[in-house]
Amino acid sequence: METHDLLIEIGTEELPPKALKTLSEAFSSGICRGLEDNNIAYNIATPYATPRRLAVLVKEVAVVQPDLDMEKRGPALKAAYDKEGNPSKAAMGFARSCGVEDIKTLDTLKTDKGEWLVYRSTQKGQATETLLQSIIENALESLPIPKRMRWAHLDFEFVRPVQWVMILFGYKSIETTILGVRSGRMTRGHRFHHPQPLEITEPHAYAKVLEEKGKVLPVFSIRRDRIKTLVEQAAEELGGFAVIDDDLLDEVTSLVEYPAPIVGQFDEKF
Repeated sequence: METHDLLIEIGTEELPPKALKTLSEAFSSGICRGLEDNNIAYNIATPYATPRRLAVLVKEVAVVQPDLDMEKRGPALKAAYDKEGNPSKAAMGFARSCGVEDIKTLDTLKTDKGEWLVYRSTQKGQATETLLQSIIENALESLPIPKRMRWAHLDFEFVRPVQWVMILFGYKSIETTILGVRSGRMTRGHRFHHPQPLEITEPHAYAKVLEEKGKVLPVFSIRRDRIKTLVEQAAEELGGFAVIDDDLLDEVTSLVEYPAPIVGQFDEKF
């Protein structure tokens, strides 16, 4: 079975910090659920989340759906033909509903409860890339957003205005329109350290390019650990220790893309 890695990124204005982690997990789950609902095999999904993006990398996604064997049961055999062996109206109606001109081409299904006319066919699997737009749109629509907003003159609604969309399936850029934005293979780095667009050639290069060129740490947990470590080191250098609240740490992680500690102090008279 041929597979490709799939990368989807929705670039936005700054997302609500207290909701970022939940939105990221829901987006990743929604993409996986969409693949499963369409019977598209995949291996594992990795979510990415920063203040300006929701993204997910799905490994080893099948290029095409498997063919689906279909079986449609018709009238009982004893009701399908009259005493002379001519097909009944029920049998003829069933054949027409299946697009069959010759009723003799229908199969017979035998069970311990009797025999029935049956129509068997094989539905060819669709190419995965033709299904991606609906999968992404359904995942975005299902996000737990209490209040959606509109922007500019567009009729679309989302948690924040969408600035760019990237969809890569293997080396191929999937071009479509999501929330009014045309997709491509360009992402964006840190708003100040690398505001220029960045081209991603293939899905697995995404995180490395963002970190090394774009000055963005896209993995929420890695960015969180980096902040915690840097704060603890800064506190130790001052001869103290860091008091870190988990909820506040999550919120700060949701506010920055490339953390660096800054040590300040109050004037002693205060």
